[in-house]
Amino acid sequence: MMEFLQSHTSVIYQPGFDSPYYSGINPYTLGFAMYQDIRRMCEHPTDEDRQWFPEIAGTDWLTAVKFAMSSFKDESFILQYLSPKVIRDLKLFSIMDDDQKEDLLVPAIHDENGYRTIREILAAQYNLGNREPNVQIYSIDRRGDRSLTLRHQQHNRKPLGDSTDEVLKHLHRLWGFDIHLETLQGDQLIKTHHVPPKGEHADGEYPRLDMAVVHL
Repeated sequence: MMEFLQSHTSVIYQPGFDSPYYSGINPYTLGFAMYQDIRRMCEHPTDEDRQWFPEIAGTDWLTAVKFAMSSFKDESFILQYLSPKVIRDLKLFSIMDDDQKEDLLVPAIHDENGYRTIREILAAQYNLGNREPNVQIYSIDRRGDRSLTLRHQQHNRKPLGDSTDEVLKHLHRLWGFDIHLETLQGDQLIKTHHVPPKGEHADGEYPRLDMAVVHL
C-alpha cells in the first residue's frame, strides 16, 4: 500500500513554476483534480457548481465520471469540466508573451472574469491543431525541375522549430529534387526555406535518392 501511495503521489505531483526539472502543468495533476471535482460536484454541489454545471450537480457521481471518461478527449474534457474551484485550487492564470511587445501580459487570473478565458486557453494547449505546425504540399513542378513546394500556415506567429532545416534535408533525400518551404501569416509571405539553398547544389551535403536497375 505504501509503495502505491508513493507512486501515486509522485505521478500527480505538480512541481513549482520555477522547477528546473519540469516546465508546465502536469497533466496527471490536472486530470486527477478534475475527476475528483466531478465527484465532489455530484455529491456536495455548491451554488457555484449548480450555476456552472447544472447537468451533473447532485447527480450520481459514477455515472458522471464514466460519461466524462468515455465521451471527451483532453481538449474537450477541459472545456467541458474545468471548474472555477479547480482553477482556484491550482492557482491557474494566463500569461501572454507577445513577441511584438516588450512586456508580458496577464490577461486572466483565477477570478470571476478570468475563469472562462483560462479554461479556453488551457484547452487550446491540448489541441493538436495548435501544437503541431500546419505544413502542407502546395505544388510540384512536374514539367520543370520537379521541385516540391510546401506551405506552412503560421498560427499566432509561432515559428517552426530548430529542426526545420534537418527535416527539409531529409525530405530532400527522399524526394530527390529541390524542396521549397514558404511560411505565411494569413496571406503574407513571412519566410522561405530552400534545400539546397538557392544557387547551391552540393551533392555531398544534399544527396539525392537516385534509383537504378542493376543486373547481377
